[in-house]
This record gives sequence, structure tokens and C-alpha cells, in this order.
Amino acid sequence: MKRPPGYTKGQPDQVYKLHKSLYGLKQASRQWYDKFSTSLVQFGFTQSKVDYSLFTLITATSFTALLVYVDDIVVASSSFDSISILKTFLNTHFRIKDIGTLRYFLGIEVARSPKGIHLCQRKYTIDILADSGLLACKPLKLPMDQNHKLSKSSGTPLSDPTPYRQLIGRLLYLTLTRSDLSYPNQVLSQFMDHPSSSHLAAAHKVLRYLKNAPGQGILLSSTSSIHLKGYYDSDWASCPDTQKSITGFCIFLGHSLISWRSKKQIVVSRSSAEAEYRAMVSISTELTWLRQLFKDLSISHPQAAELFCDNQAALHIAANPVFHERTKYIEVDCHLVRDKIQEGSIKTAHVHTTSQLADIFTKSLPSHVLYSHFSKMGIENIYSPSCGGVLEQHGISHSLSPDHVDAAADDSIKGPDMQSHSPSSESASYNKPSVNLLNSPSHR
Repeated sequence: MKRPPGYTKGQPDQVYKLHKSLYGLKQASRQWYDKFSTSLVQFGFTQSKVDYSLFTLITATSFTALLVYVDDIVVASSSFDSISILKTFLNTHFRIKDIGTLRYFLGIEVARSPKGIHLCQRKYTIDILADSGLLACKPLKLPMDQNHKLSKSSGTPLSDPTPYRQLIGRLLYLTLTRSDLSYPNQVLSQFMDHPSSSHLAAAHKVLRYLKNAPGQGILLSSTSSIHLKGYYDSDWASCPDTQKSITGFCIFLGHSLISWRSKKQIVVSRSSAEAEYRAMVSISTELTWLRQLFKDLSISHPQAAELFCDNQAALHIAANPVFHERTKYIEVDCHLVRDKIQEGSIKTAHVHTTSQLADIFTKSLPSHVLYSHFSKMGIENIYSPSCGGVLEQHGISHSLSPDHVDAAADDSIKGPDMQSHSPSSESASYNKPSVNLLNSPSHR
């Protein structure tokens, strides 16, 4: 360990005695990421500008992508040799441990079959139910009551809001694979500052809904085409406290659901058309980010992304700038959607209200409509008898990670091979040549 500049105490042959572990300092994670990213860039990786946790390496014979989360790393490559070379390089700079095939990573469970890759958080869901004392509760078919009127003034304020805040925080992490929880979490998270008994009762209903299918998740289809399409919707003035509208959208890559959001708009919309138009802007910016991400991943997407909306007025405003009376009070930055349409990156289309998949992100739906949308969005419970039980896990995968990381890829998915590695205090151990994970950041 080098002395700081200007520090002259001690003898040249003396060493420093640490009073606190360097790994526990606030700046430790930043220093670790700086060292790790610098090493990857020296190896030849390029850091993405749209997602700084993504690194890519393109050679004449292979493509390698590395995704890092703190000290957990996922690696995907089209060549096993490239993965082996990368592991050797990382092992010379860090102590790494090979964990194996991607099956469980940061609370996300991965199951693979010829149909595709299924992602869920079943264990995480069961842990939430157990900690809340609702593991044996009666399940519900809906996460929230229809036409609910939850507001800040409803119910009796809780004497201790901490359990409610912790529960909502854990439910928010579930939305990584449970898109059906986006709208309930958006509603309940508004009352984090002053939760009441009514808000807690609504949160417990969400837990009872989770008990109905704790293994429900999303299926990333192996037959999906490289074509982006999105559905967006809004619920005008639905917030009883602020009269603001709700934006909801979902984006598909072929048949696979890859992005979704449910969020209250930051301003009050004067009409339902304006609310829909603002929702269109939100999904347009998300599509722009995805197209930039595709470039970093060397994925070609020359065709325009399709946007489906059930509001004709919003479609006319986007296509025709002559509607000055309707749009003169809308911020100028909202009109970027017109530029996207003119440059050919997106195109709009009308969809009937009954086929609007984004409805589950803006309101609470009847059970038959909700589950009909699930089947169209690739939301499945692989633990149910109708799915034939747990998908058979086979194929090849790899992952790299500095504490405990997992990653995977599958030949049947026709995707890159994935690998996980993590720098750790343990020496590297590789159980399978096709699956690897490195654990715990420890610089040599």
C-alpha cells in the first residue's frame, strides 16, 4: 500500500496498520469499480455510454458482453475461447471463483428450455410472505380492488411506518420480473411518507395476490424476432390527491416483454389526449435508449419501432403539427415524438381498447381481462400444472462476478454463451468448462 502524497511519518521498512477494513469504507465500492473498469478497458473492452455497467468486446471472431453490478458480473460471449481468456486475465488481477451455470442471480431465478428463458423471483416472493406472516394466507386473484380510491387522507395513520416502507421497498424489487405489480406498487409507494391502515391493508392484498402464483415471471421467447413494438396508455386525472394522470407502457422485442413502466406524470394534463401524448413521449424516450443499447450489443434494428395507442386524438397530434390550439400549452420537449416519426425511428398505429396491453400499468382490471393480457405478454407461472412444471434446464451458460455472481446462455435460445465470475478471497475453482463464476473482489 503506497503512502499518500506528502505523508512522511514512519520508516521506509514499516507497514500500515488498518483500523478499519478498506472494503467497509464508503469509497470502497467506487475504488473497486474504478480498478475493475480500468482493467477491462486495458484488456480491450469498450464501456457503453448508455449503460455504464455494460462493457463489450468485439473481435474478428467473437463478441463478448460483460455486465457488472457492484462486484457481481455476468458475461456473455459467442466464443468459449474468449470467455476462457477473459477468466485467465481476471484471475491475474483478482481472486475469482467460478460459481457455475446461471440459475439464481441477485434474487432472480432462471429456467431454460427450447421455448426460451424464464425469469422469476419465487424464493424472494416466498421470503416476503414468510417475513410478513402471510405464508398461509388465502390467495387472491387480483392485486388491487377495482375502482379503488386510495388517498393520503384515507385510513388511520400508522404509529410506526417502518414496516410499511420496508414492505413496499421489497415489492418494488419484485417488479424486475413481475410487471403485474408495477401499477399496485406505483400507487402504494406514493404513501411512503405518511402510510395509514388503509394503505397497509392494500399492501397485504398484494401479498395475498402473490400467494396465488409466487413463481410467476416472464418468458423470453427463443423464437422472438428482432423487432421493437410498444403499447402505451394513460389514466387521465386518476390521482385523487393531485389530479395527475398515470403513464403506463410496455415494450416487446418480438414476442418477449423486455421493458415496462407505471408512473405518475409530473404535471397535470388538461385533457385525456394530452395525457396520452405525454405517455407517448415517455415510451419514445425508452425506445430511443433501447436502440442505442442495441448498437452497443451489435444488434441491427433498421426498421421503425411500432407504437400502439387507443386514443385517436393523441395519434393525430403526433402526426399533424397543425393542431396548435390543442398543443400550444404542451412543453416543447414533448414534441420530440414528431421528430422520431419524421426520421423513421418510430411509427404509430391504433389499437382497440380491448387489445390495449398497457392497461395493466394504469388501472386495476377485472380478473378475466388481466389474465388474458398475461397470456399475450408472455407472463407465465412455470410451477403451475398447465405449464408442465419447471422448465428443463439444459444448455450452456457462464457468469463472472466479484462476490457471488451467476450468468447463463443457451444454445437452444440461439443466443450468446453466458458466464459469471466474481473476484474473491478464494482461489478460482472451475467445476465446468462451460459455466463459470468469479466471487468477491480481492485485488492482488
